[in-house]
Amino acid sequence: MVSRVVDRQTDMIGNTDLLKIQSLSKISGSDIYVKCEYQNPGGSIKDRAALQLVKDAIDSGELQPGMSIVEGTAGNTGIGLAVVAKSLGYDLLVVMPNDQTPEKTKMIELHGARLKAVPPVPFKNREHFYHTARRIAEENDNFWWANQFENTSNMRAHYLHTGPEIWQQTEGNVDILVSVSGTGGTIGGNSRYLKEQNPNIEIWLADPDGSGSFEFLRSGEYKSAGGSMTEGIGIMRLVENFRQAKIDYALNLPDQDLVSIANFVREQDGIVLGSSSALNVAAAFFAALHREPGKTIVTFACDLGERSASKLYNPDYLQSRELSQIAEPIEKIMQRYKSDGNRILKVNREYWLD
Repeated sequence: MVSRVVDRQTDMIGNTDLLKIQSLSKISGSDIYVKCEYQNPGGSIKDRAALQLVKDAIDSGELQPGMSIVEGTAGNTGIGLAVVAKSLGYDLLVVMPNDQTPEKTKMIELHGARLKAVPPVPFKNREHFYHTARRIAEENDNFWWANQFENTSNMRAHYLHTGPEIWQQTEGNVDILVSVSGTGGTIGGNSRYLKEQNPNIEIWLADPDGSGSFEFLRSGEYKSAGGSMTEGIGIMRLVENFRQAKIDYALNLPDQDLVSIANFVREQDGIVLGSSSALNVAAAFFAALHREPGKTIVTFACDLGERSASKLYNPDYLQSRELSQIAEPIEKIMQRYKSDGNRILKVNREYWLD
């Protein structure tokens, strides 16, 4: 076992473990792994993007000593940037929708950042968190805007680090990578790196209700129906980080499946997944059931499961969304997934070139 002695929290970002989900691997016949991104000091995969965004800005001279960082985020990127900013000596202002879980809001403040909460309005509204953060930077020369959606340093974090870690940990034997997408950085960087190592690796996008990504890959247009409890997942516009992704298949799954899979894994393996991680794992399980046994499938435990306690594991909240807290038996899920292959979208458009 290799342990590290470090000078600051930024030195602890990355090199996360790959954990086999024993229960789902056994019944699917393939090895399903989660990359334990909750091991990062800020508790999520977004620590990686936060560090790369800031490092690249410092190296380019865009972010100078004494300047402040501003970013619009649904939560985890704000926490990651708070960790990175404090470690490297910068102040941070986070602009966030006011409907995110209180767990995330509290952690941003505990890590030393200032928080500006705004209404959860459509992207076209000038008060949207993205536009608010951009406007603050444009009106104040002392602010640097991280711009996680369009700044491809986000994707580079995974191309340079996460992808190589997965390749090394699986000894080059990974067959399928499954990932949700918010900004597109995770799926963009990892898919590009892994496809360069082996073009036959399948890249699957997992998309929740209320996101337009699945429909965009199907028809070229952003349309959505319904909504999801997942936070920061799915988007209704094409951004530069998502444009970098090399996606072979896309899959849309409802929130009720997240509840069932999260509870099954928690009861069988003692692994507490957040809502985005539960979507990843459900999609990985779905992929396993539509491929020959013996595959190696990797996905992400995006953040600490406790950050979804007030939603995914809250009976009152689930009831408010007309979701059952009683998990569907895994045998029924398997049967339904096996017979529901028409949910799988084979992606043919080279959308990243458009």
